[in-house]
Amino acid sequence: MNTAPPDPSEGPSVPSWDTETLPQGQEKVRAIQEMFDTIAPRYDLVNRIMTFRLDTRWRRKAVRLLNLPLGSTVLDLASGTGDLCIDLRRVGIRPLSMDLSFGMLAADRSGSPRSQADILNLPIGDHSVDGATCGFALRNLVDLSAFFNELGRVVRPGGRIALLDVGIPHNRLIRFGNGIYFGKIVPKIGGWLSDPAAYRYLPKSVAYLPPRDEMLRVLQEAGFSDATHHQLSGGITQLMLGTRDQ
Repeated sequence: MNTAPPDPSEGPSVPSWDTETLPQGQEKVRAIQEMFDTIAPRYDLVNRIMTFRLDTRWRRKAVRLLNLPLGSTVLDLASGTGDLCIDLRRVGIRPLSMDLSFGMLAADRSGSPRSQADILNLPIGDHSVDGATCGFALRNLVDLSAFFNELGRVVRPGGRIALLDVGIPHNRLIRFGNGIYFGKIVPKIGGWLSDPAAYRYLPKSVAYLPPRDEMLRVLQEAGFSDATHHQLSGGITQLMLGTRDQ
C-alpha cells in the first residue's frame, strides 16, 4: 500500500467506504493510510483465506518473470508485510522494502531493510536499483502516472519491473463469478476476521484502475517501451512486466 503523504492542514476526517463515490486526492491518502495501519495485524491471514493461497502463487510468478540475476537490488514498493521481499530473497535478490503505512512496516516478516516512504517521491537516486516490484497497490495510489515515472527514474537501463494488482476477467462467466465472490463474499470474510470497512473498500477499489491499455501506454511513456500485460488465474489478477529502456 502506498500513496502520497497527507496534508495535515486538511483535517483529520476519514471517509466511509460505504458511500458510492470513492474518495480522491488527499482524502483518499488519509483514508488509505489509516485503513492499512488498522488491518496490518491480520492482513496476511485474510489474504491467504480470501485468495485460497493463490496470492502466494501470483507473487512467486511475478518474481520469476522479473528474471533478474543473483545479487540484484530490487525495490519492493508498497511492500506491506514483506511477502514479496521474502520471495525475492528466496531467489537470491536483495529487496529494499518501502511503504507509507507504519503499521504494515511494523508487521513486516521479511527481515529486509525497510523504510517508511512516499513511493510517488522515492528517496533514492536516479538509475540506482536493478528493478522494482509492487504487489496489489496500484489502485491505492493517487497518481499512477507519477508512480510509473518514478519507476523510470530509479530503475537502471536494462532493469526490470513487475507490478501486480487485482483485475477484471475478460471471460464473462469468470467475471460474473468473480464479481459475486469479490463483491459479496470477500467483504464478509474480511469483516469477520479484520476491519469490515477495509474489506468493503476492496471490491470498490478496482474502479480506481485505468483500463490495461491505458496503463501500458503510460508505462511505456515512462521508459518501459516493452511493457506487457498478463492475466493470471483467468484474469482475477493482472501482472505488468517491463524492462527499462537503454
